[in-house]
Amino acid sequence: MNVFKTSAGRFHDSGFTLIELLITVAIVGLLASIALPMTELAVQRSKEQELRIALREIRTGIDAYKKAWDEGRIQKSLDDSGYPKKLEVLAEGVEDFKNPKRVKMYYLRRIPRDPMVKDTRSAAVDTWGKRAYKSPPDDPQEGDDVYDVYSLSTGVGLNGVAYREW
Repeated sequence: MNVFKTSAGRFHDSGFTLIELLITVAIVGLLASIALPMTELAVQRSKEQELRIALREIRTGIDAYKKAWDEGRIQKSLDDSGYPKKLEVLAEGVEDFKNPKRVKMYYLRRIPRDPMVKDTRSAAVDTWGKRAYKSPPDDPQEGDDVYDVYSLSTGVGLNGVAYREW
């Protein structure tokens, strides 16, 4: 502690008292306790935005595949629904039967991961639940094709709707 003589001839201590330090620590702790939930909320919002984008991207790819099938650009068979047999087909591509050179048509660059699934070791395609065309919407089941995808997460979004139902 530095002690020096003021111009009035009195001694003055420079530095902080224990009370001042305790008040400062309490204020910083209070600010941190307010900021932590806000950052957790921001992280959840970010993941939900990623989920919306991934679902839209995959569903757009499935719809484009079905449109190409309806137009006769994808080889048809009698038992086909017009939807891809597996999700990977959207990224692997299929031959265009209307093009004489049989070039491949791609509907996705890659299969996005479900951001709500915490297991990072599994393949991106395995992070999604898949619904077949013949499956009812209230009880989605896998089948011969991929009509729709949904999150396998059991969590609930900030909007109160389960991620599985997005």
